[in-house]
Amino acid sequence: MSRDSDGSYGGTLRRIAPDSRRRPDPATEGLARGLGWFSLGLGAAEIAGGAAIARWLGKPELTPVIHAYGLREIVTGVGILGSEDATPWIWGRVGGDAVDIATVLPALEETNPRRGNAMIALMALAGATALDVVCAHNLSQAPLRPTQRVRRDYGNRSGFPEPPEAMRGRASDFTPPLDIVGPQAMRAWTSA
Repeated sequence: MSRDSDGSYGGTLRRIAPDSRRRPDPATEGLARGLGWFSLGLGAAEIAGGAAIARWLGKPELTPVIHAYGLREIVTGVGILGSEDATPWIWGRVGGDAVDIATVLPALEETNPRRGNAMIALMALAGATALDVVCAHNLSQAPLRPTQRVRRDYGNRSGFPEPPEAMRGRASDFTPPLDIVGPQAMRAWTSA
């Protein structure tokens, strides 16, 4: 068998395109997927029940805003579940949480009869924000996949030590030993 130019017996070295995706631990990947599904569900609920949510907060004028937030949640959920690296989408959820909190804060005013509901909504938003921040931080800190992997390319290998043209006819004068040909009883009959 012949050696390659690098002294090895296995094919040529070929660099693979850089890969800038991150390798988070399985728990963080699971949390990110869960947040993606949560975004889809929350977005559907905000679009379908935006008016009811706005009334529950004591701010019926927020109905179109909540509908828009529902659309944002659905886009974010699709982005998280559909991308190979969910990091920017999870950070987008963190930004969305900040906007949601800023939207609910005015419902805490003394004149709002549904002030207690707004407090419940803020606590739920705080919990979701904490999960989003933890997930986004863990995704951002995950190590990058190797930027340049090396793979051997065996596409130009034939399995022969030399090109077939160079070996053609080399064994034409070879006579196999009788023990390789087989026992006498199994050999072809020839007239002497």
